[in-house]
Amino acid sequence: MSAIATVTIRPGAAKRRPADEPAGHRGPLARQRIEPVSVAGRGVPRWLRRMSGPVVLVLLWQVASKTGVLPSEVLAGPSTVIGSAAKLIETGELQDAMVISLGRALAGLAIGGSIGVALAVVAGLFRLGEDLVDATMQMLRTVPNVAMIPLLIIWLGIGEAPKIALIALGTAFPLYLNVYAGIRNVDSTLIEAGRTLGLSRAAMVRHVVLPGALPNSLVGLRYSLGIAWLALVFGEQINATAGIGYLMANAREMFQTDVIVVCLAVYALLGLGVDFTVRTLEKVFLAWRPAFSGT
Repeated sequence: MSAIATVTIRPGAAKRRPADEPAGHRGPLARQRIEPVSVAGRGVPRWLRRMSGPVVLVLLWQVASKTGVLPSEVLAGPSTVIGSAAKLIETGELQDAMVISLGRALAGLAIGGSIGVALAVVAGLFRLGEDLVDATMQMLRTVPNVAMIPLLIIWLGIGEAPKIALIALGTAFPLYLNVYAGIRNVDSTLIEAGRTLGLSRAAMVRHVVLPGALPNSLVGLRYSLGIAWLALVFGEQINATAGIGYLMANAREMFQTDVIVVCLAVYALLGLGVDFTVRTLEKVFLAWRPAFSGT
């Protein structure tokens, strides 16, 4: 079904017929500028509207800190937090911690995501794979990842391995569930069309099944990235000697709420950055799929 675009014509764009021109005379067509209604009626830019919420929240936070409604012992004000962030950046501690934490999150995501996607493909494409894999994965995904920390410490020690393993466990299941669901929810009429055209099994998977499962896969990637940061917070509490969690642990011991807020803001910004990356991938790889984007 083809999409119907509503357009608007700017007033004054069409030229009037001169008075001395015969009624039946057809002159050159007048130029008219045609724009979609969504473009013509656009007011405040979207990026500015999206920023308005965080800005208002920070302003309320600053007012509450200045008026004493929110004591500094409970939560430092924005100006104090910005000053602490500037000091950490000046000494290089914050940059080093960000690089280490980001490396842990990406390493865990790479391991857990690869395992989750591989098992989802096996379970989604083959009935035997579903019988062997799906029940086990559905059972393991209900186990809280935090409950696995004692076992991970016993098995892997207190170095980097348990931190990355915890992130891998957290990111594997969302990708598995979404990729598996994406494969099994491919339109059956497309499968029948592929068989009618004589596509081989490999060609069917490549040209029909995997593109059809891609939207769900990207949704699973977004979920996995969110869980990766959550698992990272817990993982960096396991005898960490570097990273954002290490800075938070030290700040907790010293009751430095400003440094804790800086670390939380870094977690949020890193998560926002990777989420923006996935959104960009969705626009690139799913450009063929028409979707509702709001009114």
